[in-house]
Amino acid sequence: MSRHLYKKIEEGEHQQQDFKYCINDSKKIAKSLVAFANTDGGRLLIGVKDNGKIAGISSDEEFYMIEAAAKIYSNPKINFTTTQWQVEGKTVLEIGVEPSREKPHFAKDESGKWLAYIRIDDENFLAHKIQIEVWKKQNSPKGIYFTYSDTERKLIDFLQQNASVSFSKFMRIAQISRKEAEDVLSNFIIMEIIKIDTGSDGTFFYLNENFDKNELDKFS
Repeated sequence: MSRHLYKKIEEGEHQQQDFKYCINDSKKIAKSLVAFANTDGGRLLIGVKDNGKIAGISSDEEFYMIEAAAKIYSNPKINFTTTQWQVEGKTVLEIGVEPSREKPHFAKDESGKWLAYIRIDDENFLAHKIQIEVWKKQNSPKGIYFTYSDTERKLIDFLQQNASVSFSKFMRIAQISRKEAEDVLSNFIIMEIIKIDTGSDGTFFYLNENFDKNELDKFS
C-alpha cells in the first residue's frame, strides 16, 4: 500500500496536493482546506516535507487540529476524509477535500477576519471580490439580471483590443462605481463571456476565446 503514497509524493505539490511537515496552527490549515474546497478539491499530506521527504506526524494532535480547522476556523464548515499511511516506520496523514457546492468558504485568519481563498497551481491565493460575487450569484435562486448597455460595450470593446483588464482599470474606463463594476464583471463570468485569472501578479479579466459578440447584440 505504501507505493500508493510514494506515487502521490512523487507528483510534488500542485493544484490538488499540498505537503505539510507538521501542524501547529489550525488557522493556517483552514486556509488550505478552504482553498481546496473553493477550487477543484485536493489533498493534504501531513508529515511530508516540502522536498517530499517523509517526516511522519508526532501524535493524534494533528487530527484534532484539522478538525478544528474544518469546523471552527472554516465557514461554512468543510467535510473531509482521512487516511493514515504507515511507511518507513512513520505515519503520514492524508486529508481529502472535495470541491464544495457551498462556495464561498471562508477561513478565519490571525486577526479574526474571515477570508476566502482559491488554489492556483501549488499556491493559495485570496479570492477576488468578483469571484466571491460569482459564487454568491451562482448559488442564488434569483439568477442574474443582464442588460447590454454602454458600460458592457466599453468592456467588450476594450478586451477585443487588449489581452486583459484589471478591476480598477475597468472602473476607470467605464467611469462607474465599484458596485456596478462588480455586477458587470460577475455577470459576464457567469455567462462565460469573460474569464477571471488570479496569480501572484494580481487578478485580471479577459475574453473567453469562444465568445461570440453577435450573441451579445441580441440583448441590445
